[in-house]
Amino acid sequence: MAKAKYTYNEKRKAWVVCAWDGTYNPDGSKHRIMLSSKKSSKDLEDKVIALKNSIENGDSTKAGNISFYEYALEWAEESKKAKSANTQEMYSGCIQRYFVSLQSVLLQDVSHRHFQTLINENMDKPRTCQIIKITFKQVIKQAIRDHYLPKGALEDITEDISLPKYSKREKRPLTEEEKKAIKMVKLDPKKNAFLKILFYTGMRRGEALALTKSDFDFKKKTVSITKVVQFLSSGSEIKYSPKSDNGFREIPLSDALIQEIKPYVNKSKEYLFTTQKGELMTETAYRRMWESIITSLNIALGYNPNAKKDRGEKPIQDLTAHIFRHNFCTELCYQIPAISTKKIAQILGDSERMVLDVYSHIKEENENISDAISNALKL
Repeated sequence: MAKAKYTYNEKRKAWVVCAWDGTYNPDGSKHRIMLSSKKSSKDLEDKVIALKNSIENGDSTKAGNISFYEYALEWAEESKKAKSANTQEMYSGCIQRYFVSLQSVLLQDVSHRHFQTLINENMDKPRTCQIIKITFKQVIKQAIRDHYLPKGALEDITEDISLPKYSKREKRPLTEEEKKAIKMVKLDPKKNAFLKILFYTGMRRGEALALTKSDFDFKKKTVSITKVVQFLSSGSEIKYSPKSDNGFREIPLSDALIQEIKPYVNKSKEYLFTTQKGELMTETAYRRMWESIITSLNIALGYNPNAKKDRGEKPIQDLTAHIFRHNFCTELCYQIPAISTKKIAQILGDSERMVLDVYSHIKEENENISDAISNALKL
């Protein structure tokens, strides 16, 4: 039965109603159009329902002539300012490098085929495809929120995409050979302090690079984590908030670490790890420092980088700062229950779930299933 909200207009000799057409006015209010029917209010109601369905199905949007590429660039610039600088650069870099082929595709016309084409063009780079997928889906989600695309667009466009197999690099602790090299290596005070801080505290690379002299309290034997260094294409910056709320913390300092770094910390002006000009460590400067540390570790194990013949393969090749963090967590997990998983998580500035995952892996490696079954089922 027709609803009373439809008014019969004597002048038009028709039933009329103002209905939202799926677009918005410049001030953000809904744009409405006049619908009418000279047949009946029921016919008018059918027209209203048809318009509503059209909007839901994406036949009516406010996208206009904006291209998918243009919208993605705007989204990266405006919508993601709350994200970390590294995340912003990942999104912007992905759009500018890989989405440029969609410059001629209107946002309202973007489809599953366009998404799959981007993936196909980079099928030999699994990690790149993962970044494309993440970025593409974020853009589509925002376009739906902005009413440029219908509600069902995310599923229609991004589901059932064929991706290359991607395997994350397996987390691992330090090898015995790497530990041996760390014990034997001779480094200058700055490199030695950086390496030993990673080893004895398990802090993240960016946290270590942001350390200042005032962060250390040698009387309390603690170091405070309150900031991180972020690498940018234009240099680097200090972010005065760690990766998560758990990131704000105090890490206990062992006597061994204090002995290694106290003289260097006390001589530092402000930041412990800077470029030769005394500025924040850039990504290039960090890479050079880390490569120099790795070379010194290899030399400590007998590798001769200057040998012309029979130089052999480097004993240490894939060592990263994050491996030190995983090693720290692993070694502490071996001390459970003397130290709790909750306390380990607090020291690392991470979730207890992450620590439990590491601990479970350790327990699984040490399981003797046959003996466990025999002991459990004795008569």
